[in-house]
Amino acid sequence: MNFASTSLSLIVVLGFLTPVQAQVIQLPDTNNQAQPIDADQPNTLRPSSQNDSFLSMAGGSRLMKEAEQAVSGQNYALAAKKLQEARQVYNQLSNFYQDLNASFSGIDIRVSDSQRQKALETAQKRDEATYQLALVHRALNQPELAVPLLIQIIKSQNPTRELGKKAYQQLFELGFVDTAYPRQGSK
Repeated sequence: MNFASTSLSLIVVLGFLTPVQAQVIQLPDTNNQAQPIDADQPNTLRPSSQNDSFLSMAGGSRLMKEAEQAVSGQNYALAAKKLQEARQVYNQLSNFYQDLNASFSGIDIRVSDSQRQKALETAQKRDEATYQLALVHRALNQPELAVPLLIQIIKSQNPTRELGKKAYQQLFELGFVDTAYPRQGSK
């Protein structure tokens, strides 16, 4: 038997085999929490609550709480690390929600608006984490690290919003700017 006839025989045999059904393999849950897969309907997936996910609002909140505890214990290095991680989580979430908003713009206004709102919420949390990180850098006598963060906040928030005003006040206290804002006597 030559190579061509062997190959042809193999193809014919393979053609008669029944296709293998895809099987859903469920990995053991290490957190002992409900899985998003219904055993009666394994092909119907449902969104899981992202409370345990690192890349979630809850994940960012956990990092913020850990940073707050570190500040309370005067462990500023750990606080800076946790705040930087929280900033990254919130920034990624905000970017992902902005991308989804853009993808659904003009297709489904309800989905688009929902994602836009989530992008705004996570951007606000990112800026709050950034502000706390700038304060930690001030406590560590690292104004060179605090200043760029404070400027990012002002750019993101606008100097007329509360967090933008607080960031500008920090710049003023650091001596980076020499003009107070808002000016005394103006609203």
